[in-house]
Amino acid sequence: MKAKISRRMAAASLVAASALVLSACSSSVDDASSGSGDCGSWGIAMHAWNGYTASAQVVAEVARAQGCTITQTTLEEAGVTYDAMEAGSVDVIIEDWGGGRWQEWADRGAIQEVGPNGNIGLIGMYVAPWMVEKYPDILDSANLNKYASLFKTSDSGGKGAWYEGPPGYTTIGEKMISANKLNFKAISTGSEAALVDVLTKAEANKTPALAYFYEPHTLFVNIPGLDKARVKFPANDWADAAKASGKTDYPETVLQKLATTKLVDSGSVFATIVKNFTWTNADQNSVSADIEGGMDPAEAAQKWIDANPDKVKAWLG
Repeated sequence: MKAKISRRMAAASLVAASALVLSACSSSVDDASSGSGDCGSWGIAMHAWNGYTASAQVVAEVARAQGCTITQTTLEEAGVTYDAMEAGSVDVIIEDWGGGRWQEWADRGAIQEVGPNGNIGLIGMYVAPWMVEKYPDILDSANLNKYASLFKTSDSGGKGAWYEGPPGYTTIGEKMISANKLNFKAISTGSEAALVDVLTKAEANKTPALAYFYEPHTLFVNIPGLDKARVKFPANDWADAAKASGKTDYPETVLQKLATTKLVDSGSVFATIVKNFTWTNADQNSVSADIEGGMDPAEAAQKWIDANPDKVKAWLG
């Protein structure tokens, strides 16, 4: 989420996720099934974070079972992929955080929004879950100063350590600290992996931590209770991070699907699948967790498909 909540705040910088995507589908490699030809041949853009891989792989496997020939092509997000869609080399983005950044391509008729994919992107400040049990009122931002001394580190200058998202992510932490008069110091972690490490170690060792994080993400699978450990600031009142006062929380972002006009108008079952595809953050996290655990992305996708026949049937129309 960046400015108008463009993607990523997160994982474009995540080497591990990128490696998983690349192992799932190398750039411009067609690992499709032999289809009947009725569905046609189509391309899905693959972006370098694990949640995207999960969504795209599930859609690809469902389509292949219907006789579609699906090519998965690893691309940078946003303009690079929109250009590829306009050029006809890929047809689908299954998860876009862009908040309308594709508009000029849509205006030229190349791509269309085809609805939300069901995932809700949400940035926030999280404490280690053990702290919620011991200090139940810590989730009210108005009480953070009461606990600031617990979060002091050698790097925080006598204030509480507020671990921020790395450069390039959408972060307004310094604004939040200032606007809410918090006795904390923003500390850049430098990477998503470092944020994961902060929260994982804090929960395992029962040490204090306050850190920026976001969902959907498999950390919510790996750290039980993290979803209930988000500090609550006043309700969000901004969409553009540059204009945020800092007094209120981050907004929710409904993640969108995009498709080429060629696909939308094709009458293909793949167009139907893409239009109807929707699942939850928990669905995505479950597949992502299997991939992170070493399962082949296609196998992880098929495991979820086999366990959720009713959802898959709904996508087929």
